[in-house]
Amino acid sequence: MFVTETRDRSHEVVKAFDRHTGQQLWNVEWPGAMSVPFFAKANGDWIRSTPACDGSRLYVAGMKDVLVCLEVETGTEVWRKDIAEEFDTGLESFGFVCSPLIDGDGVIVQSSAGTIKVNKLTGELVWRMPDAELGMMGGSFSSPIIATLAERRQLIVQTRQEMMGLDPDAGEQLWSKSIPAFRGMNILTPLVIGDRVFTCTYGGGAHMLSMDRTDQGFEVRQVWETKMEGYMSSPVLIDNSIYVHLKNQRLACVDHLSGKERWRSKPFGKYWSMAVNGDHILALDERGELLLIDADPNQLIVLDRRMVSEEPAWAHLAVSGNHVFVRSLNHLTVFEMKQ
Repeated sequence: MFVTETRDRSHEVVKAFDRHTGQQLWNVEWPGAMSVPFFAKANGDWIRSTPACDGSRLYVAGMKDVLVCLEVETGTEVWRKDIAEEFDTGLESFGFVCSPLIDGDGVIVQSSAGTIKVNKLTGELVWRMPDAELGMMGGSFSSPIIATLAERRQLIVQTRQEMMGLDPDAGEQLWSKSIPAFRGMNILTPLVIGDRVFTCTYGGGAHMLSMDRTDQGFEVRQVWETKMEGYMSSPVLIDNSIYVHLKNQRLACVDHLSGKERWRSKPFGKYWSMAVNGDHILALDERGELLLIDADPNQLIVLDRRMVSEEPAWAHLAVSGNHVFVRSLNHLTVFEMKQ
Protein backbone atom coordinates (compact mmCIF):
# COMPACT_ATOMS: atom_id res chain seq x y z
CA MET A 1 0.00 0.00 0.00
CA PHE A 2 1.18 3.51 -0.74
CA VAL A 3 0.07 6.75 0.90
CA THR A 4 1.11 10.38 0.60
CA GLU A 5 1.08 13.18 3.13
CA THR A 6 2.33 16.70 3.72
CA ARG A 7 4.53 17.10 6.80
CA ASP A 8 4.93 20.35 8.74
CA ARG A 9 3.51 22.33 5.79
CA SER A 10 6.96 22.02 4.20
CA HIS A 11 7.62 18.49 2.90
CA GLU A 12 5.73 15.92 0.85
CA VAL A 13 6.05 12.33 2.03
CA VAL A 14 5.41 8.98 0.36
CA LYS A 15 5.17 5.83 2.49
CA ALA A 16 4.86 2.15 1.59
CA PHE A 17 3.22 -0.42 3.89
CA ASP A 18 2.74 -4.18 3.86
CA ARG A 19 -0.99 -4.48 3.17
CA HIS A 20 -1.36 -7.60 5.34
CA THR A 21 0.49 -6.44 8.46
CA GLY A 22 0.62 -2.64 8.22
CA GLN A 23 4.41 -2.71 8.63
CA GLN A 24 6.06 0.34 7.08
CA LEU A 25 8.47 -0.71 4.32
CA TRP A 26 9.95 2.61 3.28
CA ASN A 27 9.55 6.36 3.50
CA VAL A 28 10.75 9.11 1.14
CA GLU A 29 10.17 12.86 1.21
CA TRP A 30 11.06 16.10 -0.54
CA PRO A 31 10.41 19.83 -0.07
CA GLY A 32 7.25 20.67 -1.93
CA ALA A 33 4.34 22.08 0.07
CA MET A 34 2.38 25.10 -1.16
CA SER A 35 -0.44 27.32 0.03
CA VAL A 36 -3.87 27.11 -1.63
CA PRO A 37 -6.31 30.08 -1.94
CA PHE A 38 -7.97 31.31 1.26
CA PHE A 39 -11.42 29.98 0.32
CA ALA A 40 -10.02 26.43 0.11
CA LYS A 41 -7.92 26.59 3.29
CA ALA A 42 -10.50 24.70 5.33
CA ASN A 43 -9.68 21.54 3.38
CA GLY A 44 -5.93 21.91 3.91
CA ASP A 45 -2.82 22.59 1.83
CA TRP A 46 -1.66 19.00 1.69
CA ILE A 47 -0.84 16.80 -1.30
CA ARG A 48 -4.02 15.78 -3.15
CA SER A 49 -3.19 13.47 -6.05
CA THR A 50 -3.57 9.68 -5.87
CA PRO A 51 -0.35 7.93 -7.04
CA ALA A 52 -0.37 5.41 -9.91
CA CYS A 53 1.55 2.12 -9.88
CA ASP A 54 2.52 -0.25 -12.71
CA GLY A 55 3.86 -2.95 -10.38
CA SER A 56 7.49 -1.85 -10.62
CA ARG A 57 7.30 1.92 -10.33
CA LEU A 58 5.15 4.41 -8.47
CA TYR A 59 4.23 7.76 -10.03
CA VAL A 60 3.48 10.60 -7.60
CA ALA A 61 2.25 14.11 -8.41
CA GLY A 62 3.52 16.65 -5.89
CA MET A 63 1.64 19.89 -5.23
CA LYS A 64 4.23 22.10 -6.97
CA ASP A 65 3.65 20.45 -10.34
CA VAL A 66 6.44 17.90 -9.87
CA LEU A 67 5.96 14.35 -11.18
CA VAL A 68 8.19 11.86 -9.34
CA CYS A 69 8.89 8.22 -10.28
CA LEU A 70 9.90 5.87 -7.43
CA GLU A 71 10.90 2.21 -7.33
CA VAL A 72 8.14 0.18 -5.70
CA GLU A 73 10.45 -2.12 -3.73
CA THR A 74 12.74 0.50 -2.21
CA GLY A 75 11.28 3.97 -2.77
CA THR A 76 14.44 4.96 -4.66
CA GLU A 77 13.84 7.93 -6.94
CA VAL A 78 14.16 6.99 -10.63
CA TRP A 79 13.41 10.40 -12.12
CA ARG A 80 11.50 13.61 -11.46
CA LYS A 81 9.98 16.18 -13.77
CA ASP A 82 9.37 19.76 -12.65
CA ILE A 83 6.64 20.61 -15.13
CA ALA A 84 6.02 24.25 -14.18
CA GLU A 85 9.74 25.04 -14.33
CA GLU A 86 10.35 23.16 -17.60
CA PHE A 87 7.50 24.89 -19.43
CA ASP A 88 7.72 28.20 -17.51
CA THR A 89 4.00 28.24 -16.72
CA GLY A 90 3.78 29.02 -13.03
CA LEU A 91 1.84 26.88 -10.56
CA GLU A 92 -1.86 26.08 -10.53
CA SER A 93 -3.73 27.90 -7.78
CA PHE A 94 -4.76 24.63 -6.09
CA GLY A 95 -1.60 22.68 -6.86
CA PHE A 96 -1.11 19.48 -8.86
CA VAL A 97 -4.48 17.79 -8.26
CA CYS A 98 -4.82 15.34 -11.16
CA SER A 99 -3.91 11.70 -10.55
CA PRO A 100 -1.39 10.23 -13.03
CA LEU A 101 -2.67 7.77 -15.63
CA ILE A 102 -0.41 4.96 -16.88
CA ASP A 103 -0.96 4.05 -20.54
CA GLY A 104 1.45 1.55 -22.09
CA ASP A 105 4.97 2.99 -21.90
CA GLY A 106 3.72 6.42 -20.88
CA VAL A 107 2.33 8.39 -17.96
CA ILE A 108 -0.28 11.07 -18.62
CA VAL A 109 -1.08 14.03 -16.35
CA GLN A 110 -3.05 17.26 -16.53
CA SER A 111 -0.73 20.00 -15.30
CA SER A 112 -0.07 23.74 -15.36
CA ALA A 113 1.44 23.17 -18.82
CA GLY A 114 -1.67 21.37 -20.10
CA THR A 115 -2.04 17.65 -20.69
CA ILE A 116 1.30 15.94 -21.16
CA LYS A 117 2.50 12.39 -21.73
CA VAL A 118 5.98 11.33 -20.65
CA ASN A 119 7.95 8.12 -21.06
CA LYS A 120 7.33 6.20 -17.85
CA LEU A 121 10.90 4.84 -17.75
CA THR A 122 12.76 8.11 -18.32
CA GLY A 123 10.34 11.00 -17.77
CA GLU A 124 11.10 12.36 -21.25
CA LEU A 125 8.27 14.27 -22.93
CA VAL A 126 6.29 12.31 -25.54
CA TRP A 127 3.70 14.99 -26.36
CA ARG A 128 1.99 18.06 -24.93
CA MET A 129 -1.48 19.56 -25.45
CA PRO A 130 -1.73 23.03 -23.82
CA ASP A 131 -4.98 24.03 -22.09
CA ALA A 132 -6.99 27.11 -23.05
CA GLU A 133 -5.40 28.73 -19.99
CA LEU A 134 -2.10 27.87 -18.35
CA GLY A 135 -0.41 28.49 -15.02
CA MET A 136 -2.63 29.51 -12.09
CA MET A 137 -5.91 28.98 -14.00
CA GLY A 138 -4.58 25.98 -15.90
CA GLY A 139 -4.25 22.38 -14.89
CA SER A 140 -7.18 20.30 -13.79
CA PHE A 141 -9.13 19.21 -10.74
CA SER A 142 -10.25 16.16 -12.71
CA SER A 143 -8.17 13.15 -13.78
CA PRO A 144 -7.74 11.69 -17.30
CA ILE A 145 -9.24 8.38 -18.41
CA ILE A 146 -8.86 6.10 -21.43
CA ALA A 147 -12.04 4.97 -23.21
CA THR A 148 -13.33 3.89 -26.61
CA LEU A 149 -15.88 6.30 -28.06
CA ALA A 150 -17.33 5.98 -31.57
CA GLU A 151 -14.96 3.03 -32.18
CA ARG A 152 -11.88 5.16 -31.43
CA ARG A 153 -9.65 4.58 -28.41
CA GLN A 154 -9.04 8.00 -26.90
CA LEU A 155 -7.91 9.93 -23.87
CA ILE A 156 -10.71 11.87 -22.18
CA VAL A 157 -9.57 14.95 -20.26
CA GLN A 158 -11.66 17.57 -18.48
CA THR A 159 -9.89 20.86 -17.89
CA ARG A 160 -11.19 23.88 -16.03
CA GLN A 161 -12.72 25.16 -19.28
CA GLU A 162 -13.61 22.20 -21.48
CA MET A 163 -13.70 18.46 -22.10
CA MET A 164 -11.53 17.01 -24.85
CA GLY A 165 -10.83 13.74 -26.58
CA LEU A 166 -7.17 13.23 -27.50
CA ASP A 167 -5.24 10.55 -29.35
CA PRO A 168 -3.35 8.92 -26.45
CA ASP A 169 -0.35 8.05 -28.64
CA ALA A 170 0.18 11.36 -30.45
CA GLY A 171 -1.70 13.92 -28.34
CA GLU A 172 -3.78 15.04 -31.33
CA GLN A 173 -7.08 16.68 -30.38
CA LEU A 174 -10.05 14.71 -31.73
CA TRP A 175 -12.87 16.87 -30.32
CA SER A 176 -13.65 19.42 -27.62
CA LYS A 177 -16.69 20.77 -25.81
CA SER A 178 -16.90 23.79 -23.51
CA ILE A 179 -17.92 22.81 -19.96
CA PRO A 180 -18.94 25.85 -17.87
CA ALA A 181 -18.29 25.86 -14.12
CA PHE A 182 -17.90 28.32 -11.25
CA ARG A 183 -14.20 29.26 -11.00
CA GLY A 184 -13.45 26.45 -13.42
CA MET A 185 -14.39 23.84 -10.81
CA ASN A 186 -14.78 20.87 -13.13
CA ILE A 187 -13.67 18.45 -10.44
CA LEU A 188 -15.16 14.99 -10.87
CA THR A 189 -13.77 12.44 -13.31
CA PRO A 190 -16.03 12.03 -16.38
CA LEU A 191 -18.12 8.87 -16.61
CA VAL A 192 -18.10 7.05 -19.97
CA ILE A 193 -21.24 5.10 -20.91
CA GLY A 194 -20.95 3.48 -24.35
CA ASP A 195 -20.40 6.31 -26.85
CA ARG A 196 -21.46 8.95 -24.33
CA VAL A 197 -19.75 10.90 -21.57
CA PHE A 198 -21.36 12.30 -18.40
CA THR A 199 -20.07 15.12 -16.24
CA CYS A 200 -21.60 17.25 -13.50
CA THR A 201 -19.99 20.55 -12.50
CA TYR A 202 -20.02 23.09 -9.70
CA GLY A 203 -22.18 25.94 -11.03
CA GLY A 204 -22.42 24.57 -14.57
CA GLY A 205 -24.99 21.79 -14.34
CA ALA A 206 -24.96 18.19 -15.55
CA HIS A 207 -24.19 17.24 -19.15
CA MET A 208 -24.49 14.04 -21.15
CA LEU A 209 -22.50 14.23 -24.39
CA SER A 210 -22.76 11.84 -27.32
CA MET A 211 -20.00 11.03 -29.79
CA ASP A 212 -20.53 10.23 -33.47
CA ARG A 213 -17.90 9.65 -36.13
CA THR A 214 -18.19 11.51 -39.44
CA ASP A 215 -16.06 11.95 -42.56
CA GLN A 216 -14.73 15.16 -40.99
CA GLY A 217 -13.85 13.58 -37.65
CA PHE A 218 -16.02 13.51 -34.53
CA GLU A 219 -19.35 15.18 -33.93
CA VAL A 220 -20.18 16.00 -30.32
CA ARG A 221 -23.77 16.69 -29.35
CA GLN A 222 -25.47 17.25 -26.04
CA VAL A 223 -28.00 14.50 -25.33
CA TRP A 224 -29.40 16.16 -22.23
CA GLU A 225 -28.58 18.84 -19.69
CA THR A 226 -29.92 19.56 -16.19
CA LYS A 227 -29.25 22.12 -13.46
CA MET A 228 -27.99 19.43 -11.08
CA GLU A 229 -24.61 20.48 -9.64
CA GLY A 230 -21.79 18.10 -8.79
CA TYR A 231 -18.87 18.86 -6.52
CA MET A 232 -15.83 16.66 -5.89
CA SER A 233 -17.31 13.15 -5.95
CA SER A 234 -16.96 11.14 -9.16
CA PRO A 235 -20.20 9.36 -10.20
CA VAL A 236 -20.78 5.64 -10.67
CA LEU A 237 -23.06 3.70 -13.04
CA ILE A 238 -25.15 0.65 -12.14
CA ASP A 239 -27.52 -0.73 -14.78
CA ASN A 240 -29.28 2.32 -16.29
CA SER A 241 -28.73 4.63 -13.34
CA ILE A 242 -26.05 7.19 -12.54
CA TYR A 243 -25.42 7.74 -8.83
CA VAL A 244 -23.78 11.09 -8.10
CA HIS A 245 -23.10 12.97 -4.88
CA LEU A 246 -24.00 16.65 -5.32
CA LYS A 247 -22.80 20.03 -4.14
CA ASN A 248 -25.81 20.23 -1.80
CA GLN A 249 -24.51 17.07 -0.07
CA ARG A 250 -27.29 14.82 -1.40
CA LEU A 251 -27.00 11.60 -3.38
CA ALA A 252 -29.00 11.61 -6.61
CA CYS A 253 -30.06 8.75 -8.86
CA VAL A 254 -30.41 9.75 -12.53
CA ASP A 255 -31.64 7.83 -15.58
CA HIS A 256 -28.62 7.98 -17.88
CA LEU A 257 -30.76 7.79 -21.04
CA SER A 258 -33.10 10.71 -20.32
CA GLY A 259 -31.42 12.69 -17.56
CA LYS A 260 -34.55 12.32 -15.43
CA GLU A 261 -33.80 12.44 -11.72
CA ARG A 262 -35.35 9.40 -10.05
CA TRP A 263 -34.70 10.37 -6.46
CA ARG A 264 -32.55 12.56 -4.26
CA SER A 265 -31.53 11.77 -0.68
CA LYS A 266 -31.25 13.90 2.42
CA PRO A 267 -27.77 15.46 3.00
CA PHE A 268 -24.92 12.98 3.63
CA GLY A 269 -21.58 14.75 4.11
CA LYS A 270 -19.73 17.24 1.89
CA TYR A 271 -17.85 14.61 -0.10
CA TRP A 272 -18.15 10.93 -0.94
CA SER A 273 -15.75 8.49 -2.51
CA MET A 274 -17.62 5.54 -4.00
CA ALA A 275 -16.77 2.00 -5.11
CA VAL A 276 -19.16 -0.40 -6.86
CA ASN A 277 -19.53 -4.12 -6.23
CA GLY A 278 -22.37 -5.67 -8.24
CA ASP A 279 -25.53 -3.77 -7.29
CA HIS A 280 -24.03 -2.32 -4.12
CA ILE A 281 -22.22 0.97 -3.53
CA LEU A 282 -19.65 1.39 -0.79
CA ALA A 283 -19.34 5.09 0.07
CA LEU A 284 -17.03 6.94 2.46
CA ASP A 285 -17.79 10.53 3.40
CA GLU A 286 -15.33 13.14 4.64
CA ARG A 287 -16.52 12.72 8.24
CA GLY A 288 -15.35 9.11 8.30
CA GLU A 289 -18.75 7.44 7.91
CA LEU A 290 -18.85 4.33 5.70
CA LEU A 291 -22.16 3.43 4.04
CA LEU A 292 -23.25 0.28 2.22
CA ILE A 293 -25.99 1.19 -0.25
CA ASP A 294 -28.28 -1.00 -2.32
CA ALA A 295 -28.39 0.56 -5.80
CA ASP A 296 -32.17 0.80 -6.14
CA PRO A 297 -33.42 3.14 -8.91
CA ASN A 298 -36.63 3.83 -6.97
CA GLN A 299 -35.35 4.82 -3.54
CA LEU A 300 -32.30 5.18 -1.33
CA ILE A 301 -31.66 1.98 0.63
CA VAL A 302 -28.83 2.12 3.18
CA LEU A 303 -28.05 -1.46 4.18
CA ASP A 304 -25.45 -0.57 6.78
CA ARG A 305 -23.54 2.44 8.06
CA ARG A 306 -20.85 2.98 10.65
CA MET A 307 -18.18 5.47 11.66
CA VAL A 308 -14.78 4.11 10.68
CA SER A 309 -12.74 7.21 11.53
CA GLU A 310 -12.87 9.98 14.10
CA GLU A 311 -10.79 12.14 11.75
CA PRO A 312 -11.60 13.72 8.38
CA ALA A 313 -11.30 11.16 5.56
CA TRP A 314 -10.97 13.02 2.25
CA ALA A 315 -8.83 10.39 0.50
CA HIS A 316 -10.63 7.96 -1.81
CA LEU A 317 -11.41 4.65 -0.14
CA ALA A 318 -9.73 1.55 -1.59
CA VAL A 319 -11.18 -1.96 -1.80
CA SER A 320 -9.25 -5.19 -2.38
CA GLY A 321 -10.98 -8.53 -1.91
CA ASN A 322 -12.92 -8.27 1.34
CA HIS A 323 -10.70 -5.53 2.75
CA VAL A 324 -11.53 -1.81 2.84
CA PHE A 325 -8.67 0.66 3.24
CA VAL A 326 -9.44 4.04 4.82
CA ARG A 327 -6.90 6.86 4.76
CA SER A 328 -7.93 9.50 7.30
CA LEU A 329 -6.07 12.65 8.26
CA ASN A 330 -3.47 10.91 10.44
CA HIS A 331 -4.13 7.18 10.10
CA LEU A 332 -4.35 4.30 7.63
CA THR A 333 -6.85 1.64 8.72
CA VAL A 334 -7.86 -1.67 7.16
CA PHE A 335 -11.31 -3.18 7.73
CA GLU A 336 -12.60 -6.63 6.85
CA MET A 337 -16.04 -6.93 5.28
CA LYS A 338 -18.14 -9.93 6.26
CA GLN A 339 -21.50 -11.15 5.04
